Amino acid sequence: MTVQPNVRRRTFIAGLTAAALTLTACGGGDDEFKADPDALVIYSSQHENVTQAWAEAFTEATGVKTQIRPGKDSSMGQQIVEEGAKSPADVFLTENSPAMTVVSRANLLAPVEAATLAQLPQGFAPSSKDWTAIAARSTVLVYNPSKIKESALPKSMMDLQHPQWKDKWGGAPGGADFQAIVAGMLAMKGKPATQAWLKALKANAKIYQNNVATMKAVNAGEVPVGIMYHYYWYRDQAKTKEGSKNTELHYFKGEDPGAFVSLSAGGVLKSSKKADKAQQFLKFITGLQGQQVLTDSKSMEYAVGKDAKSDPALPALNSLQAPKVDPFNLNSDIVIQMMTDAGIL
Repeated sequence: MTVQPNVRRRTFIAGLTAAALTLTACGGGDDEFKADPDALVIYSSQHENVTQAWAEAFTEATGVKTQIRPGKDSSMGQQIVEEGAKSPADVFLTENSPAMTVVSRANLLAPVEAATLAQLPQGFAPSSKDWTAIAARSTVLVYNPSKIKESALPKSMMDLQHPQWKDKWGGAPGGADFQAIVAGMLAMKGKPATQAWLKALKANAKIYQNNVATMKAVNAGEVPVGIMYHYYWYRDQAKTKEGSKNTELHYFKGEDPGAFVSLSAGGVLKSSKKADKAQQFLKFITGLQGQQVLTDSKSMEYAVGKDAKSDPALPALNSLQAPKVDPFNLNSDIVIQMMTDAGIL
């Protein structure tokens, strides 16, 4: 087939545009971020409204100036590794813990102070103790009661690999949220079982861009069920219910892989020149005042500090019967490679 010159030109321009977008998305280029030497620099892939609320409350309480650099979980973790000891970051906050584990495995984190760890229940920090949970989100099955009865729902998330679920469920495997869920499965079930599940995902599931798109697809009846995190549903229910009015949530419980609770993580960079203030910030956001800021932000994530209160609409975190997984063992790099090998990414 002969390609016309104008087609070649459009293809070339499209390629240049895609390349430029890729560079921008990766955060490359020193012109995009200039660290304020007088500020505590926070690299954050947490929700921007939550991070901003934490930073403002911390500054009000302590007088310490802060500067936030937003980004995405996996790319920001990798960026810190690439920057190494020269990173301007003092603090790193994530949505899911595997991004923090990338930095931890590179030996770039300072130990979290014991007083900070003492503010959280046991199990909310990795065995390495070089970062701590700052919030949590639960895996859920969102379903459309007009398309499937509750009694017909899968007993385990692992059941979705069976042939009867072909084209009957959805998910967003391209996102860090879903990849954290798979990382939990890998830690629990091992590589062969996870590979089999991913192979079935490729064959059975309908793929969506993100959790919200998954929920809306279930709401519209495109698929009867979908895998996602809880807080997207609760946020929509608290507002217009436009994307969730036809749906309900099912919690697998019983320490099933589908009951996995992902921890949002906070850590202090070993290279920080403001280590005392960075540790102070981490202690603040995991304390009662900082955890109340999280709840008041209406992100609908779980508060994780001792005696901290989550939004009353949420089922109690300790009622979810989540699997016991050392978050230090959650490896996003292996998961991404496995998903790529399965043809999902």
